[in-house]
Amino acid sequence: MFEHTEHLVRLSVEWLRLFVEGLGAAVIFFGLIATLRMLFKPLIGDREEGFGKARITFARYLTLALELQLAADVLSTSVSPSWDQIGKLAAIAVIRTALNYFLMQEMKEEARNPGRALP
Repeated sequence: MFEHTEHLVRLSVEWLRLFVEGLGAAVIFFGLIATLRMLFKPLIGDREEGFGKARITFARYLTLALELQLAADVLSTSVSPSWDQIGKLAAIAVIRTALNYFLMQEMKEEARNPGRALP
């Protein structure tokens, strides 16, 4: 009976992980659509949106997507993890946290100086 319950828990966690990963991909997709709309607005006459604002909008979506992807990775190692899985999760967490940190720095900088010239 314990093996059956463990199998159900693992299966449930895998489905949840798949859902969270899909949600992260959907967030990136919708962020891309929102960013493209902002970039193409000036072409149809609305000059209020700028490149910097589009970058910040996309960065916000990417930040959320990174959090979701990290959550999916945590889920994948939550049930009976091996040391190999824990090591991979640690490496992924460090990389995604660093990306998230730099995206947040970009968003703060853009909020302080909305009209700055971009490299």
